[in-house]
Amino acid sequence: MLKVKILFVGPSESGKSVLANFLSENIDGIGSYIPTQGVRILEYEKPHIHGNGKGTEYRFELWDCSGDQKFETCWPALMKDSHGVIIVFNPDLPSHLKEIEMWYSCFVQQQQLLDSQCLLIAHHKPGSGGVMENLTLPSPLNRLHLIHSSLEEEPEDVRLEFVKYLKSIINLMNENQDKEEMSIIM
Repeated sequence: MLKVKILFVGPSESGKSVLANFLSENIDGIGSYIPTQGVRILEYEKPHIHGNGKGTEYRFELWDCSGDQKFETCWPALMKDSHGVIIVFNPDLPSHLKEIEMWYSCFVQQQQLLDSQCLLIAHHKPGSGGVMENLTLPSPLNRLHLIHSSLEEEPEDVRLEFVKYLKSIINLMNENQDKEEMSIIM
């Protein structure tokens, strides 16, 4: 069984823990806001997610990282061996739109991850009444895949987009493994 490590990062109170719980089918802490201290790791297996038909099973680790920048000294350790980054933000807060550039720079660019390894989630909190329209994001954020999340209105759409993202990460991992194997053979 191969491990797939996905980081959930973004500003404080953006909904990272709620989304990580929902997507991993974990029901802990639903309904109350408790700031994440450092990191919280959720593990789960999705037996129906396979890459390239190889039949390999995957264990997913969702690393729910605190949005508090006082933990910045821990970030290099959190980033080690990650396969993907999900940046979660509240589109109703202008400060979050400014902050996500910093999260992208630190967690995607500094790790030299591909843009395809990053997913941007505009998370609309319950009762926010936020309009799910296209956001105007600055470059390079405008090249990232952006989804809007409303667990009140379209929860299964969010889950389907997440599964597509996981499949793309698995396919990339398989391609990299195939290249590595071919380089050994040659």
